[in-house]
Amino acid sequence: MTHSSARRRDRRVYLAGHPVLFTLMAITRRWPALRLGGTVIAHSREAYLDGLLRVPLDRTAEGTTGGAAGRLTGGGLLFDQEGASHRAARRTLALKVADLRPVWTPVLAAELAPLAAGEPIDMVDVAAVLAGTTAAAMLDLDVDGATLAAAARDAAAAAARDHLPGLRRPGSGKAAAAAAARLNALVSPPGSVSPPGSVSPTGPVSPPGPVSPTGPVSSTGSVSPPGSSVDGLAAMLAVAAINTTVAALPRAAAWCADADLWDSPIDSLVTELLRVTSPTPLLPRAAAGEGTIAGCPVRAGDRLILVSRHAVDAHHTDPSPASPAPAHISQLVFGAGPHACPGASLARAQMADTLTALAPYRPKVLTARADRRSALPGWSSLILTPTR
Repeated sequence: MTHSSARRRDRRVYLAGHPVLFTLMAITRRWPALRLGGTVIAHSREAYLDGLLRVPLDRTAEGTTGGAAGRLTGGGLLFDQEGASHRAARRTLALKVADLRPVWTPVLAAELAPLAAGEPIDMVDVAAVLAGTTAAAMLDLDVDGATLAAAARDAAAAAARDHLPGLRRPGSGKAAAAAAARLNALVSPPGSVSPPGSVSPTGPVSPPGPVSPTGPVSSTGSVSPPGSSVDGLAAMLAVAAINTTVAALPRAAAWCADADLWDSPIDSLVTELLRVTSPTPLLPRAAAGEGTIAGCPVRAGDRLILVSRHAVDAHHTDPSPASPAPAHISQLVFGAGPHACPGASLARAQMADTLTALAPYRPKVLTARADRRSALPGWSSLILTPTR
């Protein structure tokens, strides 16, 4: 197998769940930035950074992740934090990695045990249990990891088309609210006063909400009191962290298997696989005021589609652990500046540990089925079998 085989396989995840959207992205990517009616699509690195850092954003607008989160939490909870709260979130999650690694390490060992016996595994199931168990521990929830992961994935899938460009299916709003309510029931402690359905239907790209060593952090960076928006924040964290992990880990494993990357230095391998797979390939945003994106004028109220996949050259540059892309490029898959994902260190650590644990078995892909309903491009099933 080769890089070209790996790329052909990975391309299937984009066209399965959102074929119209990603076909449009491919057709328009020759332009750094392009206006289509009231939508500005940012493809180049310059355009992507302009959209994130140099255009005022409306974080509560309809059709954005922040707007969806605010709507389902009664308007009291936003995904895009800035300033002190965002810096606190990143510091806290970076510290939490050391605490959480002992949680996911035995889970990973148990889930990969069949490989030692020469039996296949479904990497999507492995990733779901790993992500759900980690999120439950992070939020101090007495919930089975697989159960939490299933609820979080359902919530994201039901709501993805509610804020992605394209036609909305009849009843999608009610379906999203119902899925949100089911997830919220898992993360809400008894006596909570969070509004029904207080969960973000994050789809492609919302970073996880912050968590302090003792619990979720409020918008000011302090620990939220009982009965505040903790439940909605916890649900958002569960949705974001779980869906990103379930999308990223199987795709990374498939690339390693198809392109025989198992012997690569782990740090650069993780960096390059996160760049190439770009688990959150585009960011839906809305402009709050005038600006320009790679020379394209932006007006207040314009919808923005910031294509992180193209900004990091994931669409035409294969992963090269021996010569990885510069950090200022590869890190863009986690956003930039005040909008950088606070969960980046956690994502990197989990991928590193997972690929390190898989490497001795040098697994190959038996079957792969793309997920047609997930919020993020990914596999619904990826069967790996050991070759050693």
